[in-house]
Amino acid sequence: MANTPYDVKTVVLKKNIEENQAMEIVDQKKTNPFKSLLSRPKNEDVHVHSIKLNYECILMVSGKYIADYFRKAAHSISVDSNIREVVLGDGIFPIRSKSILHKAFVGKRGKNKIDLKLEEHVFVEEEDELTFDHHGRDLKFPFKINAKTTENYPKRILEKNEQNIKKPEITYDDAIMKLQLQLKKPLEANVRDLSDEFILREITEIYIPIFEARLIGPKKKVGIIRIDAVRKKIL
Repeated sequence: MANTPYDVKTVVLKKNIEENQAMEIVDQKKTNPFKSLLSRPKNEDVHVHSIKLNYECILMVSGKYIADYFRKAAHSISVDSNIREVVLGDGIFPIRSKSILHKAFVGKRGKNKIDLKLEEHVFVEEEDELTFDHHGRDLKFPFKINAKTTENYPKRILEKNEQNIKKPEITYDDAIMKLQLQLKKPLEANVRDLSDEFILREITEIYIPIFEARLIGPKKKVGIIRIDAVRKKIL
């Protein structure tokens, strides 16, 4: 993604715990990856091999879809019982035929119905955004982005932690395509003179600080505990 034609905004969220606090959480929960229905190892049987801070990318794309077109439609109107047809422009529209049951139930004084076959000029404007975790899965974005929650120098933070960055696995093009498909609803039949456009509003890479602890348990089994350093919770 280095040579991308897109203008990509970069955001880095501030961590709300330090490594020593993350380590305390890991120590409290370090047996969890090794527990089973029948057993759980003792704390002393599990040790922390390493803990490191990663920055995992959440990709957010936003945009707008606009369209206008003509479609065939039929609109029903009610007219007095003594009306047999309606003249509209060059068109003549007869009343809708009634069933025997309808005539018996309503009688002669019931309203007549006329179906007007015409065209509608439809205008569509849809806006939305989609968010993907670094594996490319759809995600409901759980964070707030404002001056208090984000780093002032995001690129500097990422350069400093270059070895511990997890870039998005989904491409920008694929993310944009998914947004387009969501915004562009299937069209009705009998559409003509379609004019539509997708406008990409913004692509944002949001990097989340996550502490990842590697654990060694009984029989040298390996376990992982991941801690969201923004929300201070185990993932």
